[in-house]
Amino acid sequence: MKNISWLLFLPILVFSQTAEDITLKTEAKLRSFRSLQADFKQVYHSSTVSSPLEEEGKLYVQKPGWMKWEYRKPEKKIFLIKDNLYREYYAEEKQLVEKTFSDEENEAEVLSLLAGKRGILENYSVELSPFPTENSNVFQIKLTPLIEEADTFILLEIDAKTWLIKKVVSFDWTGNKQEFHFSRIEINKNFPKNTFELDIPADVEIIK
Repeated sequence: MKNISWLLFLPILVFSQTAEDITLKTEAKLRSFRSLQADFKQVYHSSTVSSPLEEEGKLYVQKPGWMKWEYRKPEKKIFLIKDNLYREYYAEEKQLVEKTFSDEENEAEVLSLLAGKRGILENYSVELSPFPTENSNVFQIKLTPLIEEADTFILLEIDAKTWLIKKVVSFDWTGNKQEFHFSRIEINKNFPKNTFELDIPADVEIIK
């Protein structure tokens, strides 16, 4: 009985965590790693379309300013951020879109939270906010922007063991909802040198 008595206090330990406690530990974890790799599923719920759009791929993050979203299903495409240059490559359309980010635009991206580039408590009010999930042993918090942004609020699901974000759900002013589900998360990997390069055929149209 003595060996399992600590289990009786587990719910108390879990629920004693405040939203601020969870946020601070999550921020500390996000800022501690130098690289991250994960599988992701993106689900976009449009307020005007009944069926959600589902996409899957792999995410690569290399601090301080590189991020690559490699979509593999249903369409192959790549979204690449290297410092302040943003590139979208659509293989089937043979099209490359390039855009220069300002520092403000780069920092304003919701998913810059994943790279630990944007302070949560500096930009959002936080509160505990349970929502339906398929995962166990997680914390869930709601982020409401302190100043008006494209998203009205964001829900984060955080692994209670690793303090890494497993799910991001954002809601915009027009009623659209976007979900990112992350799995097989690995940190501090050494990526091959070409991970953040694009192999672009000569006949690709470049749009700037």
